[in-house]
Amino acid sequence: MWAQLIRARLAEGKSDEDLLRLEDAVRATEAAGSGWIRTTMSRDQNDPDECYIFVLFESEEAARAREQAPGREEEMAPARAMMAELFDGPPQFVDMVVVSEAHAD
Repeated sequence: MWAQLIRARLAEGKSDEDLLRLEDAVRATEAAGSGWIRTTMSRDQNDPDECYIFVLFESEEAARAREQAPGREEEMAPARAMMAELFDGPPQFVDMVVVSEAHAD
């Protein structure tokens, strides 16, 4: 597995509802077999304007292929416009190799 951690600051007046609308917009562009597994959106409880988006993929290759898929740029245009309004500046991306994942039984 492979993941990206996206860190961004919410623009003034933006809320959880705005983050959920962004999530819906991105999910609407997902195609079956894209390699996307799940997304977790969160905010720092001590600094509510700081948000973190954790996106898990089957592999880096699948994630990169998803980025380069024909028509992907046009599909993502509405979500990218939402990000420009939602975030105070460009987000920061951290690429990660998943070493282990544990689940509660």
